[in-house]
Amino acid sequence: MAATAALTLGLTACGTDSDPDPDPGRNDADGPPDAAAPLTVAASPTPHAQILAFVRDNLAEDAGLNLEIREFTDYVLPNTAVHSGEVDANFFQHQPYLDDFNTHQGTDLVGVVTVHLEPLGLYSSSLDSAENLTEGATVAVPNDATNEGRALKLLADNGLIELAEGVGSDATLADVTDDHGLSFEELEAATLPRALEDFDAAIINGNYAIEADLAPAEDALVLEEAEGNPYANLIAVRAGDEDDPRVRTLAELLTSDEVRQFIEDTYQGSVVPAFGEPAA
Repeated sequence: MAATAALTLGLTACGTDSDPDPDPGRNDADGPPDAAAPLTVAASPTPHAQILAFVRDNLAEDAGLNLEIREFTDYVLPNTAVHSGEVDANFFQHQPYLDDFNTHQGTDLVGVVTVHLEPLGLYSSSLDSAENLTEGATVAVPNDATNEGRALKLLADNGLIELAEGVGSDATLADVTDDHGLSFEELEAATLPRALEDFDAAIINGNYAIEADLAPAEDALVLEEAEGNPYANLIAVRAGDEDDPRVRTLAELLTSDEVRQFIEDTYQGSVVPAFGEPAA
C-alpha cells in the first residue's frame, strides 16, 4: 500500500510539472467553451495591450466578458502560447506574418477580425528628409520575412531603391536590383529603435516606434499608406476556436465605435482603425 501511494503521488507530481492546467474556458470533451470563463489574450504592450485594456476597463463587464491580458515583447511566443493552449488568443500580428508563421512552424492559427494598422515607417536621428538618404548611407531593416519585404517595398515605393519586377512585399535583399548606393543590415524588429543612432536610417514597425516615443505620423521620413494595406493587426486563435462566444464578444468590442474613437484620440494617426475581415 505504501509503494502504491508513493507511485500515485509520483505520477501526480509529474502530471503537475509537465501538463499545464487546462484553460477553464475549454470544454473540448464536454461541449462548447464556458462563456463566463476568463479569456486570456497575449498582446504586444503598445498599442495592442493598451487597446485591450481600454476594452477591459470600459466595455467588457457590460458585455459579460472576463478579459485577461498577458503582455509579450517578441513576435514568436504569443503564437506558440496560443498553439499550446497557454492562452486563448493573441493580438500583435498581421495576416502575412501569421501565414508565414503557420507555414514554417506547422501551426494552425487563424485570424478572427482585424482591428488596426500600424504604418511602417522610415526613421532617422540625423536626417530630416528621405531625399538626404544618399549613396553610402546605411539602413537597418527588420529581419523577419514579412516585415523585411514590407520594408523594402516601402523604400521602393518612395524611389529609394529598385526591386525586381513583380516581387512586391515578398522581396528580400536578393531582389534589390538597384540599391542606389545604400547598404542594409538586418536586425530583429524589436531592436531597431535602440539601434537607430547606429545607422543613417532604420525602418521600424509602428508599435516599436510608439514604444520608443516616436510619433509615426510626425517623425517618419516616409510612412506606409493605410488604404488597401494588407498589414492590419488582428485577433488570432487556434483553428476551431473562432466561434468561442468569448472570442466573438471580444471581436465585437474591438471593432466598436468606442474603440475606434479611442484609437483615433490616443494615437493621432500613428495607429489607424482598420476594422474588417483578415486579409486573404
